[in-house]
Amino acid sequence: METPKELIKESPRERYEAWLRDPGIDEETKRELREIADLPAEIEDRFYRELAFGTGGLRGVMGAGTNRMNRYVIGKATQGFANYLQALAGQLRETGQWAAQAAPSVVIAHDSRNHSAEFALDAACVLAANGIRTYLFRSLRPTPQLSFTVRHLGAIGGIVITASHNPPEYNGYKVYGADGCQLVPAQAEQVIACIRDIASFAEVKRMGQEEAESRGLLVWLDEEADQAYTEAVTSQLVQPELLKSVGNALTVVYTPLHGAGNWPVRRVLERAGFGRVFVVEAQEQPNGNFPTVKSPNPEEHEAFGMAIALADRVGADIIIGTDPDCDRMGAVVKNDEGRYVVLNGNQSGAIMIHYLLSRLKEQNRLPDRGVVIKTIVTSEMGADIARAYGCEIINTLTGFKYIGEQITRFEQDRSANRTFLFGYEESYGYLTGTYARDKDAVVASLLMCEAAAYYKSQGKTLYDVLLELYRTYGTYLEKLESRTMKGKDGLAQIEAIMADWRNHPPAEIAGIKVVRVLDYAGGLDGLPPENVLKFMLADDAWFCLRPSGTEPKIKVYFAVRGNGLAEAEQALARLSSDVMARIDAQARG
Repeated sequence: METPKELIKESPRERYEAWLRDPGIDEETKRELREIADLPAEIEDRFYRELAFGTGGLRGVMGAGTNRMNRYVIGKATQGFANYLQALAGQLRETGQWAAQAAPSVVIAHDSRNHSAEFALDAACVLAANGIRTYLFRSLRPTPQLSFTVRHLGAIGGIVITASHNPPEYNGYKVYGADGCQLVPAQAEQVIACIRDIASFAEVKRMGQEEAESRGLLVWLDEEADQAYTEAVTSQLVQPELLKSVGNALTVVYTPLHGAGNWPVRRVLERAGFGRVFVVEAQEQPNGNFPTVKSPNPEEHEAFGMAIALADRVGADIIIGTDPDCDRMGAVVKNDEGRYVVLNGNQSGAIMIHYLLSRLKEQNRLPDRGVVIKTIVTSEMGADIARAYGCEIINTLTGFKYIGEQITRFEQDRSANRTFLFGYEESYGYLTGTYARDKDAVVASLLMCEAAAYYKSQGKTLYDVLLELYRTYGTYLEKLESRTMKGKDGLAQIEAIMADWRNHPPAEIAGIKVVRVLDYAGGLDGLPPENVLKFMLADDAWFCLRPSGTEPKIKVYFAVRGNGLAEAEQALARLSSDVMARIDAQARG
């Protein structure tokens, strides 16, 4: 979680009382606040700071207060974004990159979370009041479709209302540039500065929905936008003709986990030729409470409980799950004992890279300077596979915006003659193709099912393919641990833990020598500064400490490479046990 540059000067109680007095804040919000009048700890948590607008935008618990997601916080952020866009449009006109009379436009999408639709409309009305035309989807759409549509319509920016895979009480607000990519730090800092310049909610401009529609400043997107996105995704098929003969042989179970993926994923699978797709009925419809899961996150094995039960009944070859805003995809396959197992993000990524590159090579379509991009906390297995096919590997910081940024650079620098082939991160985010600049669970679902169908036609399961990759490149295993530390005290705890590891790095861990410590806080390997520590060990293993940018957590990533599953599993268990023992001791104080 990003640390705010400064806390609010007034006390939490003073800020709380100011909200109660403010005539611009509605009565329903004030009633919510009066109910916590005798709860000082709750008042402090809601008002001890302003919800930090980090490089990924806003994300937090919904409710009244400066440290909460609500229409006032979103209104202020949108006013700041509008000011930034107007200034950017002026600069583009002056430099001749934009027509003198061109007016800026923004695309807005939202997911299935509670209040997402209202927040999206609120943002649109603020933009309209600033003279910025807004294209708004009439119902929930995947985040990657927003990225595509910004590019498709030639908009200057985009907004998505989503908290991705967070618990139901959360919501969020992400902003995008004209290239369809989330703003990278240099751009985000300009937006943050514009937001900080807004002294009060009274400076936030708003226009009514009807007026915005009548003046052409609020335009509702129709089926054409959906069709364009669907065509862009299905054009990424590697062997479309093959699927016409083998697609119906594959049995797929799909769960959208109450999110935005239901129709987009089913539509592209149907168009590709997959006729046996079974949807988990209880998780099919959008529901911001996510009533059937503890967490709507395909990274969590428990999220697939209903899907696995359905897969057992229909004899599925593969299970696909997507998160609420459909930018993360998780896959479940049968292992060599016939049991369904959830692949981690590194394993799915390795399988897709191997399938994509091997098929392109067979078709003589593998470019001379093909590039695979991954993050610094992603396994090296996919990189090893890509290198075996002559591809270049680029590492980025965590966050798909950095992968999108690289794709845009390739387009701008034609002389480099680099071709983007695949980008991924261990947290279930993947992209192939350049139609979007964000991870896309729709195209990942399509590519994973295409791979499963192809290998089934060869008499193999995806698990068989994974074991073959282990035999060729070594048994790579990974693990993610996290510890949640909420509120003001939790933020201080996370900072203290990072400082302790930075100032007192271990000479060895789990009996293995630490050969190098990579501290990204000052910028490293040409990457922007970020509060991340990565410890490289003598046996090709590593672990990495990173405070989450979207949740009150510290995340710890582990990776090992062994000869066979048993050896790798034991090494991973020892490493994670020793590291987490120290972190847990620090958390206890």
